[in-house]
Amino acid sequence: MKNSKLLIKIVTIIITIFLVCFIVYAVKLGLLEDKEILVSYMKSLGFIAPFFFLFLQSFQVVFPVIPGGASCLAGVLAFGSIEGFIYNYLGLSIGSVISYFLSKKYGLKIIYKLFDKSLVDKYLNYIRNNTFKKIFFLGILIPGAPDDLLCYVAGISNITLKEFIIYIILGKPLTLIFYSIFYYIL
Repeated sequence: MKNSKLLIKIVTIIITIFLVCFIVYAVKLGLLEDKEILVSYMKSLGFIAPFFFLFLQSFQVVFPVIPGGASCLAGVLAFGSIEGFIYNYLGLSIGSVISYFLSKKYGLKIIYKLFDKSLVDKYLNYIRNNTFKKIFFLGILIPGAPDDLLCYVAGISNITLKEFIIYIILGKPLTLIFYSIFYYIL
């Protein structure tokens, strides 16, 4: 038991160092500010581009520093509608589950560190009023909703992991299809 806790701490420290280095590198290159630079960079990565993008999408859900719509659009621009949809879907789903588990473990402390208190409190009221499940599903379904925050709040709500995954599986595709279609309209 002691060894596993130590291993978890070491892995957490290594991942944190890696993420900090990645953020510094990404900021230096302008990857987090300009979707054209991000698309160009992804295309330059060749066969590892999908893995980079999956990491990026997961990362932007867990640490919401990149607007989700922009990164979804970047995926479609870099990989096309079908592959972009698949990579967006996988990356966002992985990041959503990680966010859910992080809030299960760390509770409101992590949520308040990542998001504006007044916005968090708004969604906590839905938990208190027993309407959060509906709000969560609609937020996952509708483009532009604060779904990163909703995934964190879901972790402290009465939504089970099974329900959470079902909502993500059913709700995310509509938003991603919207972004894919939006690309072609432009």
